[in-house]
Amino acid sequence: MMAGPSHAVDADAAQALAKKNDCFKCHAIDKEKKGPSYKKIAAKYKGKPEGQDAMIKNFTTGPKVKLDDGTEEDHKILNTKDVAAQKNLADWILSQ
Repeated sequence: MMAGPSHAVDADAAQALAKKNDCFKCHAIDKEKKGPSYKKIAAKYKGKPEGQDAMIKNFTTGPKVKLDDGTEEDHKILNTKDVAAQKNLADWILSQ
C-alpha cells in the first residue's frame, strides 16, 4: 500500500474541483503542460509535513508562479472556501 494521507482521498471530488477551476488548463497528471505535472508536484512535497499547506497556499492566495518558458503569472485562485475540499484536492495531487 502506498503511504499517503491518513484519510481516504475523494479522487472524483478532487478532479471535479480541478476541472471546475480550469486546473487542467495548465496541469496534467503525468505530463508537463504550462505548469508542472501533478506527479512532479507530488514528488516535490511527498513526505513533507508542510506539503499540503504549501499547496493549499498556492491555490488560495494566487502567488506569482514561474512557468517553464521563464515567464511569470499569478496562480489562479481556487473558487472554494471549503477547507475540506481544498485539503482533498491537495491530498489527491500528493497521491499521484
